[in-house]
Amino acid sequence: MSNVNKGILNKIEKWGNKLPDPFFIFVYLAAFVMLLSLIFNMMGATVEHPGTGEELEIKSLISGEGLQYITGSMLENFTGFAPLGLVLAMMLGVGLAQKVGLLETAIKKFILNAPPALVTYAVIFTGIFGNLASDAAFVLVPPLAAMVFYTIGRHPLAGLAAGFAGTGAGFTANFLVAGTDALLSGISTEAARAIDDSIVVTPVDNWYFMIASVLILSVVGAQITERIIEPRLGTYKGEVGKTFEDVTPSESRGLRNAVITGLIYIGLLALVIFWPESPLRNEDGGMIPSPFLDGIIPIILFFFISMAVAYGVTVKVIQSSSDIPKYMAEAMKDMSGYIVLIFAASQFISYFNWSNLGTWVAVNSADFLTSIDMTGLPVIIGFVLLTAVLNMIIFSGSAQWALMAPIFIPMFMLLGYDPAFVQAAYRIADSSTNIITPLNPYILVVLAFMREYDKKAGMGTLISLMLPYSIIFLSIWIVLLIIFALAGIPLGPGVEMYM
Repeated sequence: MSNVNKGILNKIEKWGNKLPDPFFIFVYLAAFVMLLSLIFNMMGATVEHPGTGEELEIKSLISGEGLQYITGSMLENFTGFAPLGLVLAMMLGVGLAQKVGLLETAIKKFILNAPPALVTYAVIFTGIFGNLASDAAFVLVPPLAAMVFYTIGRHPLAGLAAGFAGTGAGFTANFLVAGTDALLSGISTEAARAIDDSIVVTPVDNWYFMIASVLILSVVGAQITERIIEPRLGTYKGEVGKTFEDVTPSESRGLRNAVITGLIYIGLLALVIFWPESPLRNEDGGMIPSPFLDGIIPIILFFFISMAVAYGVTVKVIQSSSDIPKYMAEAMKDMSGYIVLIFAASQFISYFNWSNLGTWVAVNSADFLTSIDMTGLPVIIGFVLLTAVLNMIIFSGSAQWALMAPIFIPMFMLLGYDPAFVQAAYRIADSSTNIITPLNPYILVVLAFMREYDKKAGMGTLISLMLPYSIIFLSIWIVLLIIFALAGIPLGPGVEMYM
């Protein structure tokens, strides 16, 4: 890596490390909104609500009415924040599957059993799919992939890079609806309420787009590995003493029973859905909208719980009914930092909306973009690139979206864009740059794995390996988003580019 690029990365890392904890970022932003609301109120600023046509004044949070709102709404802002319940409910099921070892076994089984010619594809695919295990995938997939590559005579660092690319750059994509979908859609819904209280962004609104992303990124990631990364690395001549434990017969039986249970669950669900006059379909017999989509989180929750219990009972990590809530509680402990962050984020977003500053910013920004005739796909691409840049200094995807959504969701809604489309644009930029931001805490973990094969490897070594994945993934994703938009392909059930 050139000295210029190293210098840029060092500056990004230095600037990013100076940022306060995301919790305090939202605290400071809430205070800034309070001050801004006072200034705008004193100036007599108003805005016409685009939905109702009502003339809204900017309400000051530093006033008697504002103080009453701040103290009286604090708990409701927190407990009523849409992402909170969605994510915690999802983690009861996904967290249970992680704690009993189901997700780890599935990841290991898929990679270790892949035919040599398909290993690279299996690694990328497993890394992407591994986001179901959340951050655990970062410490499981890259070292496992490196060991598999080494075992079959390929350069282990190429395997590690492929595993990290799938896990990090492909983090937001998946075949299944995951916690990320619940978290981001909840934030999007909160932001959209500044314009239209009736709009709900559901966890499945980006589902079709993300399914296509898994398939395309798996192929693209494998080609990058085999055509760019491996030729650059050459032949590996070192020796490795570390081995990776294979899947035990008990774990294989557990995985088999979990899959069977999952298939039975899906079969029963399909039976209920397609039953005449099914309560899960709407009055016209359709699925968009429907009680099925409204209840997708509980449906997914019980899907993961059933599979996790089947696996846990088979491998004997669940020996009594009391073990199930115990593992669920352990999963909830991992969410404590998220809960604390949401408390501050929910106050900031609520203050922004109550004061009508959110509406004012959205309306005036939309008017400005319209006046310069920048309302088509170029403005969306600009938004994607801005997100990618900001991700270099704000690593947390949920924190960054909680910052950006209250501004950009209403603004793009006024330009006619569906908030779920804007959310998809955010996700591709945030995800593809995860592997090159120095603020990613797992970069140091992956670097430690890398040094097991190359003692001289440094941050520049790792970033130079990951940069091709990041740039090409982002480029391919932008093209895919444009194809979905221009061809009118739904991003999810009933969701296209425009509302």
